[in-house]
Amino acid sequence: MHSPNVNPGGLVISLDFELHWGVRDHSSVADYRENLLGAREAIPAMLRLFEKYGIHATWATVGMLFCENKQELLASAPALRPEYRLAKLSPYLDLDSVGEDEVSDPFHYAPSLIRTIASAPGQELGTHTFSHFYCLEEGATVAAFEADLEKALQLGTKLGVQLKSLVFPRNQYGEEHLHASQRCGITCVRSNQQGSLYNPRASGDESLFRRGLRLADAYVNLSGHNTHSSDGKRPARVPASRFLRPYNPRLCAADSLRMRRILHDLDAAAECCEIYHLWWHPHNFGRWTRENLEFLEAILRHLAVLRDKKGFASWTMLEAAETGTKANRASQL
Repeated sequence: MHSPNVNPGGLVISLDFELHWGVRDHSSVADYRENLLGAREAIPAMLRLFEKYGIHATWATVGMLFCENKQELLASAPALRPEYRLAKLSPYLDLDSVGEDEVSDPFHYAPSLIRTIASAPGQELGTHTFSHFYCLEEGATVAAFEADLEKALQLGTKLGVQLKSLVFPRNQYGEEHLHASQRCGITCVRSNQQGSLYNPRASGDESLFRRGLRLADAYVNLSGHNTHSSDGKRPARVPASRFLRPYNPRLCAADSLRMRRILHDLDAAAECCEIYHLWWHPHNFGRWTRENLEFLEAILRHLAVLRDKKGFASWTMLEAAETGTKANRASQL
């Protein structure tokens, strides 16, 4: 049995909730329609699973999704915007074609889903910036990032929620963006998985070789168990451990390896009383929803065993940051 005086470690789950805003630069609504509409069914199903197993999670949400209608979307946009060298990266070029509200355009608005998440037990609303901002792309400035983030936080406040946790779109950021986030009132961020395979890069600097190694790492242990403890920095970094890759019928024969990889990681985290941080996008479950939910539930069943045997917890990003802060303070006494 675990000692109640020892921090037992825990599983952190964060979800990048973005709908079409997160994929619009490489997939049209028509191309990705099944995933986008399916996400609207998958999200309530995930929340039911989370409630069943007592799971806390952070939903890092693109600010544009908070808007009730096009009038609010246009009024909320910051005056200072990124001037990306690759024009297709800017969502502002698409605003004329966006529908009027969530009913007419369920791909770019989601206030009803956001309210459902906010009312579910144990769930934290975080931010994924206002416009799905790409910090490391050419033409993006820190000033524009800060203006964008402030708009996202204002929309949360309008809903009655203080957004304290941030996930950077495409996992792009530098130290200057961490400092800007803290100035805006962000308490914790999801930092990148440790190791050279996961260092932040602009999209143009990515390589197929590195992507291939990351894919392999999801099935066999190339980078270690990726567990971690709090480092006491501000804003608090809650490093990613593993992207929960969605079901793929072409790779399903290897799903037992993918599952074993994650369960062994969880065992390692529980054994050393550290954090294991799992993340994905809700739209990843929009297709092959049943298969994805079954895979997730198997992970949560394993977590329940670790909770009973070792006290292994379930935390939002903010809870993990606060737990780490308390542990750091205690170690200094």
